Amino acid sequence: MPRIENDIKLDFKDVLLRPKRSTLKSRSEVDLMRSFTFRNSKGSYRGIPIIAANMDTVGTFEMAVALSQNKPCNAIWKVSEW
Repeated sequence: MPRIENDIKLDFKDVLLRPKRSTLKSRSEVDLMRSFTFRNSKGSYRGIPIIAANMDTVGTFEMAVALSQNKPCNAIWKVSEW
């Protein structure tokens, strides 16, 4: 049976991101690294929570190697040759 959700949904046009004052002197001082502990496995991840797109031109092993130098994730394209 389908579930009907009645709570409010927001889209990008519904939300305004406002700049905020910061104590940082430069954008190079920003730290994007985050730590996550997974609820069910208790495994942990420390890195930048950005995942490259799972497309044939982006989700490649070469892109995974390039991204691994900066700690984001890469979703390998599902028909890649392992």
